[in-house]
Amino acid sequence: MLLPPLLTPSLPKPKPFLKWAGGKSKLLEQMSHYFPQGLADGSINRYIEPFIGGGAVFFHLASNYQEIQSFYLFDINPELIIAYKTIQKNVEELIEELSRIQTEYFSLPLQEQVQYFYKIRTNFNLRKQEIDINNYSFAWIERTAQTIFLNRTCYNGLFRVNSKGYFNVPVGRYKNPKICNQENLYAVSQALKKAVIQLGDFELSKQFSDSSTFTYFDPPYRPISKTSNFTSYSETNFSDTEQLKLNSLFKELDAGAGKLMLSNSDPKNQDQNDNFFDDIYSEYRIERIKASRSINSNSSKRGEINELLIMNY
Repeated sequence: MLLPPLLTPSLPKPKPFLKWAGGKSKLLEQMSHYFPQGLADGSINRYIEPFIGGGAVFFHLASNYQEIQSFYLFDINPELIIAYKTIQKNVEELIEELSRIQTEYFSLPLQEQVQYFYKIRTNFNLRKQEIDINNYSFAWIERTAQTIFLNRTCYNGLFRVNSKGYFNVPVGRYKNPKICNQENLYAVSQALKKAVIQLGDFELSKQFSDSSTFTYFDPPYRPISKTSNFTSYSETNFSDTEQLKLNSLFKELDAGAGKLMLSNSDPKNQDQNDNFFDDIYSEYRIERIKASRSINSNSSKRGEINELLIMNY
């Protein structure tokens, strides 16, 4: 039975409702040591995240720094924006739809669960053109429920689309996937109450950044090898040209005195002579933290690597 928000027991701290390649949940403990002091002393009251993805850093800050009065969350992936706005506006209806899908899925034998997955995936792709990203509607509720279902039951929990924007990840092998996490969805909805959610690229940050702002950039990572080019979270790719455009924006926002942090892969994991980021961010603080690389078809190539944290403070 669904509980109205006012009657819902004390909610847990929100966490990402989607599995997301490059998500920061496992890095938060390391990253928190590098967050700006202004979060603790209250001088930072605005947070911007132009590549919201799974939202681990946003959820952490929303839970632990009540002084932040407003959050600005952007992404170029329309499915992400649809999902975040739906949870913000109609979480109860979403939970009802997701619970229905979960009940249907678990009522089926294994082989029929596989067929059910592909039925939902086909429907999700065929109806893509019917969704108006510029006008919120109740059609977004079913869309978001399907997004969460596919993400929770697909291979490796990936969100990957082809050049036409069609979700193309095959079914995964899970005995009992958590499809509808009601408590977390309520907690996520509550965290989003102070958020402005908008479809758009990182350039939107310029409209909202000031001296009391903390902006965290977590773009699609620069591939650390020729075979690790998983950047297709949306229909567009994030090339070195885009990385350089982001670098220009970083420098522009730095002049406005806001606090900036950026994550990316460390090219030196593969080539010690690759100074791409060390060169273009040479005037900023660069730290290397340990991360676990798990999105790789070859399990022998998964393991601990360095990631970059770049800061203007």
